[in-house]
Amino acid sequence: MSSSIASARFSVLDRSRIRAGGTGAQALRDTVRLAREAERLGFHRFWVAEHHGVPGVAGSAPTVLAAAVAAATSGIRVGTGGVMLPNHRPLVVAEQFGVLESLFPGRVDMGLGRSVGFTDGVRRALGRDKDDAEEFADQLAELLGFFLGTSATGVHARPAEGLTVPPFVLAMGEGADVAARAGLPMVIGDLRDRERMLRGIDRYRAGFRPSVWSPEPYVVVSGTVAVAGTPEAARRLLVPEAWAMAQARTRGSFPPLEPAGEIEARAMTAKERGFYEAGLDGQLAGTEEQVADALESLLKETGAQEVLVTTSTHDREALLDSYRRLARVVGTRQADGPA
Repeated sequence: MSSSIASARFSVLDRSRIRAGGTGAQALRDTVRLAREAERLGFHRFWVAEHHGVPGVAGSAPTVLAAAVAAATSGIRVGTGGVMLPNHRPLVVAEQFGVLESLFPGRVDMGLGRSVGFTDGVRRALGRDKDDAEEFADQLAELLGFFLGTSATGVHARPAEGLTVPPFVLAMGEGADVAARAGLPMVIGDLRDRERMLRGIDRYRAGFRPSVWSPEPYVVVSGTVAVAGTPEAARRLLVPEAWAMAQARTRGSFPPLEPAGEIEARAMTAKERGFYEAGLDGQLAGTEEQVADALESLLKETGAQEVLVTTSTHDREALLDSYRRLARVVGTRQADGPA
């Protein structure tokens, strides 16, 4: 094992992807089962995501799902990747995480993003519009103020006030600058656009201001990592998500995951094929040896302290096998740094 891999943390983000022929309830239960396996394998943290009105994703209420994950596990850190702060009032988010931290002390992370609903209809249903994302920095400051007891509103968030729930910023676009100014750990993806990722990391480190939350920059890189017995088998793990992304780009709807064999046999339009192939390229996929080399290069390039793995596929057993192989590659040794 390389020194870069040995000194890094490795964690899991699951988006509760619905599989073709399955239900949202099954997807949520699969997330909880995956969390138990991630804990058994020694991964550092397990996060869940927020999506609204998406046919292929069941994870719409991340703090509720995080509570279920925390209740089903005993030691792994649990959190959100993330709560989309523009969709919520900061007071309510503080209260929710205060409850989580009170029930599961010392195990809860608060990953926060600046995205709003994916479609106009979802944004209307949430009572939000695209411009609300521009208020993210102010909302973040208000949220953190509820934990510190310094809110300008004069309101005391119970039971959040006085509790320490580590905040992370999901750095999409302006997120890197917000994370740096607030002095918070940053989560950045995706692995396919390495140059853009490196620019974001450099900007974050250059602008970082130490805070009560983090004395120095802490970078988490996120993306797909697929490990199998052969390169071909690893690549097939990527097929269902790549096809779902192609459908989202060409038809405006992100569908449930379909079996790789059915997708590979499907006739695609030129536009679909282009998006599909793009979804397969640039991911970290291969045998254990190949993925070890790719992770070593990634960590040396970025200087990241942690990798957050976000792999989704239709074949659940193959997904579990991928995480087991990844655990062997990285040794799931936990390093020093933010909780």
